[in-house]
Amino acid sequence: MTEPWVQIVDSPIDSANLLARVASPEAGAALVFVGVTRNQSDGRATQSLDYECYQDMALAKLRELACQAMADFSLNGCAVVHRQGHLEIGEASVAIAVSAPHREAAFTAGKWLIDRLKLEVPIWKRENWQDGTSTWVHPGVTR
Repeated sequence: MTEPWVQIVDSPIDSANLLARVASPEAGAALVFVGVTRNQSDGRATQSLDYECYQDMALAKLRELACQAMADFSLNGCAVVHRQGHLEIGEASVAIAVSAPHREAAFTAGKWLIDRLKLEVPIWKRENWQDGTSTWVHPGVTR
């Protein structure tokens, strides 16, 4: 088992790089989840998103969750990257890659990681609406 890899970036996410980081000859399954900025939320038209975080704190929490996923789901590899800054519609905001001996562990770990990340990692999202208003969404608030 390798150490998990976590990163917060200001530029587009390279999901192929994430997949390569979790590659393992012992893994029978590799999974990549990519969260993408969509054009609506709760029936409102979205123009863009902005993400902000205290990077040291967010990276520490991402690392903690990735280590827990590695142990709890017997993963061969785990990589998590999150964007910060301004994102347009269609851009990836988060990506998670995991590898495991079997697909069930990979699927379960990927879902667990994105759910925990949205609840616990101190990354704040501002939804910028087409009508010119915006709304901040804090960690722990799911939509």
